[in-house]
Amino acid sequence: MCGIFAYLNFCVPKKRKEILDKLIKGLQRLEYRGYDSAGIGVDGGNDIEKSEQSTILIKKRGKVINLQEEIQGREDLNFDIEFDTHLGIAHTRWATHGVPNNVNSHPQRSDANNEFVVVHNGIITNYKDIKKFLVGKGFEFESDTDTEVIAKLVKYMYDTRENANISFRELVEGTVQQLEGAFAVVFKSTKFPGQAVASRRGSPLLIGIASKSKLSTDHIPILYSKEPSKKLLGANKEKGNNLGAGKDEGDSTVTGNNQDALNNADSTSSFQPANGDGQVEYFFASDASAIIEHTNRVIFMEDDDVAAVTDGCLSLHRIRRSVDESSARQVQTLQMEIQQIMRGNYSTFMQKEIFEQPESVVNTMRGRINFDANTVHLGGLKQHINELKRCRRLIFIACGTSYHSAMATRQLMEELTELPVMVELASDFLDRKTPIFRDDVCFFISQSGETADTLMALRYCKGRGALTVGITNVVGSSISRETDCGVHINAGPEIGVASTKAYTSQFIALVMFGLMMCEDRISMQQRRADIIKGLKDLPDKIKEVLKLDEEVHSLAQELYQQKSVLIMGRGYNFATCLEGALKVKELTYMHSEGILAGELKHGPLALVDKAMPIIMIIMKDGTYTKCQNALQQVVARMGRPILLCEQGDTLSQKEAHRVMELPGIVDCLSGILTVIPLQLLSFHIAVLKGCDVDCPRNLAKSVTVE
Repeated sequence: MCGIFAYLNFCVPKKRKEILDKLIKGLQRLEYRGYDSAGIGVDGGNDIEKSEQSTILIKKRGKVINLQEEIQGREDLNFDIEFDTHLGIAHTRWATHGVPNNVNSHPQRSDANNEFVVVHNGIITNYKDIKKFLVGKGFEFESDTDTEVIAKLVKYMYDTRENANISFRELVEGTVQQLEGAFAVVFKSTKFPGQAVASRRGSPLLIGIASKSKLSTDHIPILYSKEPSKKLLGANKEKGNNLGAGKDEGDSTVTGNNQDALNNADSTSSFQPANGDGQVEYFFASDASAIIEHTNRVIFMEDDDVAAVTDGCLSLHRIRRSVDESSARQVQTLQMEIQQIMRGNYSTFMQKEIFEQPESVVNTMRGRINFDANTVHLGGLKQHINELKRCRRLIFIACGTSYHSAMATRQLMEELTELPVMVELASDFLDRKTPIFRDDVCFFISQSGETADTLMALRYCKGRGALTVGITNVVGSSISRETDCGVHINAGPEIGVASTKAYTSQFIALVMFGLMMCEDRISMQQRRADIIKGLKDLPDKIKEVLKLDEEVHSLAQELYQQKSVLIMGRGYNFATCLEGALKVKELTYMHSEGILAGELKHGPLALVDKAMPIIMIIMKDGTYTKCQNALQQVVARMGRPILLCEQGDTLSQKEAHRVMELPGIVDCLSGILTVIPLQLLSFHIAVLKGCDVDCPRNLAKSVTVE
């Protein structure tokens, strides 16, 4: 959903035009997340002295290109003014509170003078209570957003401060303690020029560090406040200003030339450029794709971290210390390359990602399957293998496409493990307060690793003592950090909102888990060997399916003006029907429904006539004969089915209106091959209808709110 990008250059002279270009480029890297407006906040004025005393906000409804044109048209901006130190913040907004317009766009401000401005991802659930409090203190609100209360609350704290020397970080620390819900925030203030403060809870945020010289250490110690701030609202409802943050136990810095701060820090835990010149650039972003072209050295912030950059020095703070909490944050090196997030010769990211699947499935299996010895090694699960094999049931918890990947592998998982397998939608799982036991193993599947409902379900299960396993595509994501163990699917960056290659890689990751669980069962050895051979052949089979692209495009031309489409199948391909229908909904805005062919007589058959487009999936597996019966029922009611079947299946083809022949593969992997034509179909229909393929309306890539 919403995207945050902020850039702070310390002792690195940059012209305003360079700064604006970096901010706009950062927002463009985040466009895939879904948004409806964009904005930036930079130092104002046309000379350095005045710049430190004002902040200019430029906000525009619509795409980032609209914002870029608005900036270029500003005649009151001196684009050649050079800043030795400067903080710029930028944001793409996905509307939750308030319609998309310029006023509701971020950054949101504290007052007409823009003393404090903030960009925010997430939802503040107690914003109405805070707003009521602030209105009572004389504040006037101009937007309909929940975010505006954050900017006004930090100003209230500043105006009513008891300590004249309170730091920017302390103000923000006190502010975020009053907030309930999910957020990632970055603050800028004319009262604290050249300083940035950021915090997160339930929404991703990372910090990139760029320096020409080597950093002197690869971690930052966490600092803790002696006392948390008193709650502004709640059961006690203290009057007056009770928001002063406690003092820190010591200080620590990352880089810069603030000698006092360095003297107070542990010299082994503060790092600076090796040449000591203090030159450093910081990038705050909600996604690594926005900063990878600037630096690959990043720190992933944890929930309730407060990061502050003062005089070029970065420090990390927390209010309370958890029992099992790490005492430092590692500076990690991203393996992503900028080429991975470029479209290349493809028209959209989604098209690129569909055609990357022969490579992405190999990357998921690389180093994990020995095809000669028929062994599977998942290093992320190694320490917990005994617990996994002793569990009483497996529970897969996910949302959307990730849920379908679990559905696709449930039948195989039950066969290989002989354990009961539950597949749960995270939101429904939480609504029901599902009973969880200490000998359960709970899988949390999410492409981004930040999906809010799945993350809340993870914390629910952890609190009840279950072993938690993460299946994610993003190293350093919340789910990958908070689970006991897990598997990174290694599909590579997925930019398109509608997931494609992550689905097939999640599918394979779960299949590999099932194979690992039954490696010592003699009765399963032939079945394991067949599946492993199928995995070895899979990349070449996917390439064969992708050759059907022109045929799928022809089908799309037949279907794109239709109002609805039904997709039917059963067994290993029922999940394909659900996922294919979801892709059509997401990208084309057509009604589509995935139907279990075994339920045809229990209602869906009423929809069948000669005008209704029906896609049927019939592969040669244990449900083949039953699917033939469903095909006959459709044809008998004047249906004109479009068939996805195996090459050489002449029996099924006799009754079909159109046929697409797919290569044969071991039954439990057929869902990977059958989903690809449906991915292509949704893509081509969307293009024919003039839809935005990479950013479908109303949707976001990383769903970090409930």
